[in-house]
Amino acid sequence: MKIAVICANGKEGTFITQEAIARGADVTAVVRGENKSAATNVVRKDLFDLTPADLEGFDVVIDAFGAWTPETLPQHSTSLKHLCDLVSCKKTRLLVVGGAGSLYVNPEHTLQVMDGADFPELFKPLASYMGKALDELRARTDVKWTYISPADYAVAMIDEALNGNHIQQRISVVAE
Repeated sequence: MKIAVICANGKEGTFITQEAIARGADVTAVVRGENKSAATNVVRKDLFDLTPADLEGFDVVIDAFGAWTPETLPQHSTSLKHLCDLVSCKKTRLLVVGGAGSLYVNPEHTLQVMDGADFPELFKPLASYMGKALDELRARTDVKWTYISPADYAVAMIDEALNGNHIQQRISVVAE
């Protein structure tokens, strides 16, 4: 299985890359600068400069992009749209590292984790922007996507990459 990990130098990208390599996948790190991941195959490009040719031949592309500042939070949507456009109508699956803030906590899907009194104010803007990006992703029927929450779960991410059991779904994982 050929897997590209976007932002492989980041926290989640590092763990996901290590797990994929440990499980025998052919992994390519996509990084802006020097490769600090465990992958030996590397594409050195900014996510926004990637072209369809850069992602050609991969079975799975894992989006581990993260933005944290008020100025960059909108990039959760723009980066995901860009990646979706690159794999649109292709066999390549797109797996997205998602946050927990937009998980629904009631059967009616009207209350989210970020709406709770205990959710830290500091993370509400991030959760909101990630939730908006998820809503936009849900409208894409031309992409084989899976959005996985919460974010700390390299084993579950690679399980999904290898098995592909949740196409066009958001899934949640818990530790046993």
